[in-house]
Amino acid sequence: MDEPVEHPDRAAEQAYLDAAGAALVAMQTRADAAVVFGARRVEEEASADARIAQGYLESRAESLELGDVTLAFGRIDEDPLLADGDSWYVGRRHIENEAGDPLVVDWRAPVAIPFYRATAADPQGLELRRRFTIDGGTLVALFDEHLDDPESVVGAGLPDPLLAEIERSRSGEMSDIVSTIAAEQDEIIRAPLSECVIVQGGPGTGKTAVGLHRAAFLLFEYRRELATTQVLVVGPNRMFLRYVGNVLPSLGETAVTQATVQSLLDVKYRVRGEESTDVAVLKGDVRMAQVLRAAALDKLSIPKEEARLGVGARTVTLNPEQISMAQRTALGRDVPMNDARSIYGQLLVREAKQQLLDRGIDEPAVDSAASQLQKGDDLKKLIARTWPNLGATTLVQAVLGNKNLLKRASSSVLSDDERALLQRKVAKAAKDEAWTIADLALLDEAEALCSGTSKQYGHVVVDEAQDLSAMALRVVGRRARRGSVTILGDIAQATAPAAQSSWDEVIGALGIDHDETAVRVSELTVGYRVPGPILDYANRLLPTTAPSITPSTSVRHAGPGPELVEVTAPGRAHAVIDAVRALGGEHQTTGVIVPGPLLGETFDALAAAGLEPVDTTKSQTLGAKVSVVDAAVAKGLEFDAVVLVEPAALLDLALPELTALRLLYVALTRAVQRLTIVHSQPLPKQLS
Repeated sequence: MDEPVEHPDRAAEQAYLDAAGAALVAMQTRADAAVVFGARRVEEEASADARIAQGYLESRAESLELGDVTLAFGRIDEDPLLADGDSWYVGRRHIENEAGDPLVVDWRAPVAIPFYRATAADPQGLELRRRFTIDGGTLVALFDEHLDDPESVVGAGLPDPLLAEIERSRSGEMSDIVSTIAAEQDEIIRAPLSECVIVQGGPGTGKTAVGLHRAAFLLFEYRRELATTQVLVVGPNRMFLRYVGNVLPSLGETAVTQATVQSLLDVKYRVRGEESTDVAVLKGDVRMAQVLRAAALDKLSIPKEEARLGVGARTVTLNPEQISMAQRTALGRDVPMNDARSIYGQLLVREAKQQLLDRGIDEPAVDSAASQLQKGDDLKKLIARTWPNLGATTLVQAVLGNKNLLKRASSSVLSDDERALLQRKVAKAAKDEAWTIADLALLDEAEALCSGTSKQYGHVVVDEAQDLSAMALRVVGRRARRGSVTILGDIAQATAPAAQSSWDEVIGALGIDHDETAVRVSELTVGYRVPGPILDYANRLLPTTAPSITPSTSVRHAGPGPELVEVTAPGRAHAVIDAVRALGGEHQTTGVIVPGPLLGETFDALAAAGLEPVDTTKSQTLGAKVSVVDAAVAKGLEFDAVVLVEPAALLDLALPELTALRLLYVALTRAVQRLTIVHSQPLPKQLS
């Protein structure tokens, strides 16, 4: 067999990349020296300006630390007949020489767009796109696409460097995809900050990576605006956040908060209680926002008689209609209730001043009297009696613990049975309340209603958004300034009890103002992670689980489909052990996905066989050789190989059949290379 011919430009390109690496080291050295200088200035001046400058210098130095990742993953040459004929190397960071000339351009820069979007049909002014395969700093291969010669790229399939990156072994952490971003993904990533972007994507279409890279792009493109407001990334659980946690730092972006809805709120409200699924679903219903507002308004009252207020030696009277009008005017200002309460007090003072003016008292004397009124007890008592100061915890406690208040606040919203579900005995003191996870969204709603949202972000990215309740989505929506949010998910994978059934529901719950914020809905239908035969098998569930969703198709047409291993129930554990051993000999990571009730016995069998499994319900480690995963928390994870144990047992859980089948769909689509299904019960009929 002939030896492969080395690309004639390999040595020259290696030399260029080495020079870029040396330039980066020089940039790091200069940045470190600037940090030292800045620290000295802070020490000498101790001024706010010096500290701000030092923070910027430290952030700059930190952003230049690349670790051992590739400096540049490709090059584009402009067609001299259509553009300037320049060449640009595209990488993770901007690298320049001492003269300030760019050696590598940041992948987010506008000049890099054709690297991702150029095709034979639309070369976007390019003559050549060259992709690099680099191993440990050594350029081992080059792949050229001559875009000025369509015949050279048409039908070529997925370029080798992209295919190699897609099929690489999984390490337990998500990696960035800057070298493999597809055109449809790039368009979403670069959408304006002002838009609300909804991304529907099936398994392996890269929606999570798109969301994270969109955050990195926005932090680059709108750096000044987002430097203080930052970006919030909301994930479904801690395990998921751990899995994706390294992506943004690898792209040089640290001005990001990563959290779950629970971790956003349980710092303030301690979760100690539990409740049934039915109660949690009801608390997640958007109608609860109406109930809380009605309960807050129920606290307001109108006296039946005139209120007499002493103003020095004088007295003014406020009749019920005047008090009612002041309340209505204050409520119409569209501000939190406690802010409206302050406006209400000002309106009452204004009415009192007008009465004094009508009596012919001169203005200076009236102003003095108004000042006395505001300081006196009469007005304070009237306001306290007719519009008490509201707190989030006391309001939610009142709704859940006061049967009569709940009935008044929900008379046209909830049924008697629903009210009975919500009612519970509450603690005497708010600090002793056993709040549940579902209570957190109610508390945040009440906090916003009473006092406003305490923290807003310049942009919010929400993954697996289809699983958030409507009330949880309201928590997220309140934290996005001007509706700037990226929503990621797959309706076909909506498995939570209070999950959403359409993106219209999600947009409605977020509270997006269509007059202020444009909404873009994008559907990713090309899968990159899951091999075609496995994805096609899983897609058999879609006519039942998500008939309105376009099934994803994989770019990876080759590879084996699922291996079905049918055994007796007593032989199931041995079959799982055999499958894990066989797959472990070929692949770096194997995920054993199990219905919850079977997790313990499966883990014990693998441990007894000496396979050293990691139970992901107890450990957040995902890079182990063998991980045992509850099917309920497998969403978003990926492994080289997967052993799915007893799929039909998912249908035996206390879940609606649709939810159980969606959990099965998730479990079937976690494998990057191989899938083995071990079962003793007949497989669900939808897979036939």
